[in-house]
Amino acid sequence: MNDVLEGVLADLTAEGDRLESIVAGLDADGWRTPTPAAGWTVATQVAHLAWTDEVAVAAATDKSAWDAVVTEALEDPEGFVDAEALRGAEASPGVLLTRWREARTKLAEALRTTPPGQKLPWFGPPMSPTSMATARFMETWAHSLDVHEALGVEPERTDRIRHVAHLGVRTRNFAYLVHEREAPEEEFRVELTAPSGDRWTYGTEDSSQTIQGSAWDFCLLVTQRVHRRDTDLVAQGRDANEWLSIAQAFAGPPGEGRSPRDR
Repeated sequence: MNDVLEGVLADLTAEGDRLESIVAGLDADGWRTPTPAAGWTVATQVAHLAWTDEVAVAAATDKSAWDAVVTEALEDPEGFVDAEALRGAEASPGVLLTRWREARTKLAEALRTTPPGQKLPWFGPPMSPTSMATARFMETWAHSLDVHEALGVEPERTDRIRHVAHLGVRTRNFAYLVHEREAPEEEFRVELTAPSGDRWTYGTEDSSQTIQGSAWDFCLLVTQRVHRRDTDLVAQGRDANEWLSIAQAFAGPPGEGRSPRDR
């Protein structure tokens, strides 16, 4: 048994259960509530999570199915993700919720049974089962935030977001890559305060490039759920400041991010 993987999967389950508890009682109109993502409703958000969980299962278990997804993505690299989410959102709430619930269960099973050392293909670099579970946590948490905001529900602030913070730091060079910029050679120092008050640190203490602030705001930023101006993050150094302007913990092309709250 991989204890690290099991820990991430447990947190992923908790995050999914939290979102399910919020949307399960909605009527049809509630599922059509617009979210902060332009053109996406609550149903679109859940459909996207169901589809990406299904694609992750394919990446772990079915090469031909994964290859078919890649082929479709190459035909419309900018729009295929939105198209799948919008198509999935056309289902009735009960059907969509069942689809997502089954996808979550199959994903956990697929990751647990992936042979040790095997990497799973993805839209970014190939990932281990633990990394895939971390990425699925990040997406579930981020899209859940959109649903919470749409429905006027306050999100839980738990230390489960450590997975998002970890991924945000690890994807620094990927963010530079998708923005067609050269990543700095120097490792950055990142110091974050967790919701519990714990201190999470990454990188060497003697780095000239530092980021400090709340883990919550850092996670919002790397998932592009907030504009940097609306965070408490403080960067020291030109490179650290540049990174916070392009940070992106998710795979795919650069996201548009969010506008400042005062606009």
